[in-house]
Amino acid sequence: MLSGDDGQFSFANVLPGTFQIAITAAGFAAQTSSGTLHSGETYNAPPTALALASVNTEVQVTVSPAEVAEEQVKVQEKQRVLGVVPNFYVSYVPNAAPLTAKLKFKLALRTMIDPVTFALAGVGAGVQQANNDFSGYGQGATGYAKRFGASYADTATSAFIGSALLPSLLKQDPRYFYKGTGSVGSRMLYAIANSVICKGDNQSWQLNYSAILGGLASGGISNLYYPAKDRGAALVFENTAIGTGTTVVLNLFQEFVVRKLTPHVANHDPAQP
Repeated sequence: MLSGDDGQFSFANVLPGTFQIAITAAGFAAQTSSGTLHSGETYNAPPTALALASVNTEVQVTVSPAEVAEEQVKVQEKQRVLGVVPNFYVSYVPNAAPLTAKLKFKLALRTMIDPVTFALAGVGAGVQQANNDFSGYGQGATGYAKRFGASYADTATSAFIGSALLPSLLKQDPRYFYKGTGSVGSRMLYAIANSVICKGDNQSWQLNYSAILGGLASGGISNLYYPAKDRGAALVFENTAIGTGTTVVLNLFQEFVVRKLTPHVANHDPAQP
């Protein structure tokens, strides 16, 4: 029954007995009333005032994967072994959001310009000079400067190509994902395997083409600045093999030692409450 403009309504020929009246109107909460109609009775329903209907609003706040990754990288950039040595390329969040190309280049640049990177290149150059490695560089300040430049260039090209350029093109993640659980043997195998495999941006494990090709490319570029007698394919493959072996050792240290020596390691995903 549709009421009139004044809200009046009526029903005729209603059978005696119990009844229920339901009143509804758009934008208002429904009201019901009930009673008993006796034979021959005319029932006058009491006035009913409808209240405004309550409105339920659901708001979903979501964060894009790129924003999550950026927050996680901010934490990684604070990771330093003993508070000094950069430990940027390790994620202690196993399901960390994939890095955007911008973040991959940001981490590479952050590593390349870090004072510790220059210091390590200086130490390496000093050891090479003491052993007279790459003798074509000579000795003295000039020889040291050439060794320092070559050592730093190796690090820079490896970081730029193997950790930024190729991972961006091949959709691969250059980070080491800390395992931290399981038996010692399983963690050792995991660390060793991660020298040749990596996570893709799609979160699946795959052959680390970025690191392998990056090592070869960096080795090839090194032929431009190493002494003539040390150049050639042997230098390329030697540097690649050394790089892979170094990665194995570093991964083992990451899995069993480094976390204990690294302040500012998040105990939870920084992108989550």
